[in-house]
Amino acid sequence: RLVERFGPGILQPDGTLDRPALARIAFATGEARADLEAITHPAIGEEFLRRVQAAPPDAVVVHDVPLLAETANAASRGYAAVLVVEAPREIRLQRLEGRGVPREDAEARMASQATDEMRREIATHVIDNGADREALAAIVEELWEDLLRLRDERAASAAADDADADGTAGA
Repeated sequence: RLVERFGPGILQPDGTLDRPALARIAFATGEARADLEAITHPAIGEEFLRRVQAAPPDAVVVHDVPLLAETANAASRGYAAVLVVEAPREIRLQRLEGRGVPREDAEARMASQATDEMRREIATHVIDNGADREALAAIVEELWEDLLRLRDERAASAAADDADADGTAGA
C-alpha cells in the first residue's frame, strides 16, 4: 500500500523499504503524512495487540509510539506510564544528520510533529537523552525499577479487585 501511494522510489534496489526516501515524501505535506498514518497505524495497532495478548501476565509491555502526542486523546489511552525521551533540538538534528537525514528534511519532520511542551504534557516520565549513552543507561535503569514497581502495584490492585468481585476479600 505504501508503494501504491508513494511510488516505487520508496524502495531500495533489493525491494526493502527505503525509510529516508519514504520520510522525504511522507513528511513533505500534511496530506502525505496523513496518508502514511492511515496506511501504517491500523497495521501497527493490530500487531501491537497481537504482541500484548501473547505477552506473559507479568510482562512490562513497552509500546513505542513516536506520534502519541499528535494523536487525539493521547493522555486518555490507558497507559500506565508515558515516557518521553527528549534531547536539545540541535543534538536531535545532528543525530538525524548522522543517520543520513538531510538537515532540511529533519527540520521539516520535526516541524510537523508535536512540540516538546506538548509531549511533556502527556508524560509521566521525561528522559533526558541529551548526554552520552552511559548517562542515558543510568536514567533508564532507575526508570525500569519504577516501572517494575508500578507493574507490581497494578497486579496487586487487580488481584484485590478480583477478590472483591468474587466475594473472597477478607475471607
